[in-house]
Amino acid sequence: MAYLAVLEAINKNLIKKGILEKELSKSADEYRKVLRKCFAVHNGKLLKEFEILYNSLHIYGYYRGGIYNVHAVKDYLAAARDFINKLSVVL
Repeated sequence: MAYLAVLEAINKNLIKKGILEKELSKSADEYRKVLRKCFAVHNGKLLKEFEILYNSLHIYGYYRGGIYNVHAVKDYLAAARDFINKLSVVL
């Protein structure tokens, strides 16, 4: 769920920037391109954070079921929340 919240936050911010809903990203690669193009003000830090969240939450947590530690889950949720908050500041 946290990974989907990250994607939804990116989408909402893109819509605020004037991107049409039908033009929104459909893949992780497209999200990477959008982060490079539209949110470059953070010198790639947002892209790096996206990569960490993608790999941790989506790949390792969802596909591989590898997150068992409660503290790790809390840390990843906090990281997702921080990422979402940074996106809203960019605008």
